[in-house]
Amino acid sequence: MASPFQSSTSPILLNIGGRTYATTVDTLTHREPDSMLAAMFSGRHTVPKDPDTGMVFIDRDGKHFRHILNWLRDGVLPLLHDSQYQELLREAEYYQLIGLVDYINENMKKPDDEEPELTRRDIIKCIQSKRLRFRGVNLSQLNLSKLDLSFVDFTFACLKNTVFSHANLQKAKFGDVEAVGSNFEDANLRECEFLGANLSESILDRASLQSANLQDASLVDCSFCKADLRSAHLQSANLAGANLTGANLEGANLKGAKLAGTNLQGANLQRAYLREVDLRETLLEGAKLGGANLLGAIR
Repeated sequence: MASPFQSSTSPILLNIGGRTYATTVDTLTHREPDSMLAAMFSGRHTVPKDPDTGMVFIDRDGKHFRHILNWLRDGVLPLLHDSQYQELLREAEYYQLIGLVDYINENMKKPDDEEPELTRRDIIKCIQSKRLRFRGVNLSQLNLSKLDLSFVDFTFACLKNTVFSHANLQKAKFGDVEAVGSNFEDANLRECEFLGANLSESILDRASLQSANLQDASLVDCSFCKADLRSAHLQSANLAGANLTGANLEGANLKGAKLAGTNLQGANLQRAYLREVDLRETLLEGAKLGGANLLGAIR
């Protein structure tokens, strides 16, 4: 079937969601021959055109179509923000531009791919020079195990998947940090501040957290097996799904804490403050509750 367009190099006017673009059949069909656009303008299908303007209408957002045309012409894209890549990816998938989809996926920065701003060596140099403030710094995925980081200010830092195992972090500040999946096994976290921190899915087995402030922290699915949480402040903390098997919470304040699915089997909760806490979905087999304040607790 002959193409309804004059030739492969003749201009075509496209109306993409109200935005007008001019291109050619060759541009639309050459680089991505298996795409929806190539099929539309291959001559195999009748493509309706506006009788007055001659434009072909496609009911999509035309904002990023210029990038699609430039890809089809040159095979490259300008550097875009991640949000723009996401929007362009949706359009590329709609038009079935497989090459462009692969290009975007290869060049779009993944959230977990962000490079840390400092290395372990940089951290050690900071310790030696006593410049110990890392407020808002990205230290994701670094191995900071066994370092003396006591009194260091990590407030607002990004600490995703960072390893602090066996580190000395006494009185360090972790307020509002993003530390999903971090490892604090056997770390000294005495009197640390984790106010509002996100530690979801982190490992804190056998960590010393005596008198630590974890108020309003997200501790979802964390592991605190045999951790020392004596006199810790856990008011309004979200401990849903957390594992505190054998943990020592003697005298800890859990007022308003969320304990749905929390495993407290064998934990020491003597003299802990559990007033008005919902314990209906909490595992408490073998837990020591002597002297605990359970007034108004739902069991």
